[in-house]
Amino acid sequence: MVKEKPNSTRIYDKEGYRRRAACICVRSEAEAEVLLVTSSRRPELWIVPGGGVEPEEEATLTATREVLEEAGVIGDLGRCLGVFENSEHMHRTEVFVMVVTQELEEWEDSKTIGRKRQWFSIEEALSQLALHKPTQRTYLQQLRHSKHRCPNSAPPIISEHEACDDGGDYPIGTPKDENSTPEESATAAATPTMTTANDSGEAEEEEEEAVNEERKEAEAGVSPSPAIAADEATDADASTNASPPTTPTT
Repeated sequence: MVKEKPNSTRIYDKEGYRRRAACICVRSEAEAEVLLVTSSRRPELWIVPGGGVEPEEEATLTATREVLEEAGVIGDLGRCLGVFENSEHMHRTEVFVMVVTQELEEWEDSKTIGRKRQWFSIEEALSQLALHKPTQRTYLQQLRHSKHRCPNSAPPIISEHEACDDGGDYPIGTPKDENSTPEESATAAATPTMTTANDSGEAEEEEEEAVNEERKEAEAGVSPSPAIAADEATDADASTNASPPTTPTT
């Protein structure tokens, strides 16, 4: 079953990126274990809980709301790891760290779509995310590096496709504009400018990614999924059955 949020609304920043928030939930201050949840679209795979920022909502509230809905946990929200930018899907995700203090036996998504949660070591979580959400591996890489960041410094804007050297001692990520400060870049990324209705959260994002992947495979000569094939067949039938243009009589 795919999760749907028919009454939610998308929020975009000044540069046209959809605003999202997510949480890296850790078991203790040691940050040696993180909590992942199953994908609503592919329940055998694991993801970081998160979702879209709603109107009049701060990203911190979004993050705590999403982990309660998707993972059924409550905790102490800590530092922001950064604003993670995905230029392909045009969204920016503010990712926070939460030390979990309570795990509910049942929660919204466990009851409605059968979503599960599980604790993983950092290395195990990196391996699991590589199977379905490889860009989210950047969150965990930044988790390691962010402990060395000055507490008063603004969180960096980070490309979700940016490589991170695990041996380094400094946080990854740079301001979008080389003439702006990190504080100015982070503020621009978090400032909402417009909304559009009918956001279905994770389900819509995964559906979009799946369709894009299948179309790329079709272009490369790989057989498309039944849904894509059906769409193409419908288009072909419509083209064949279309009435030819009439020639005016003189």
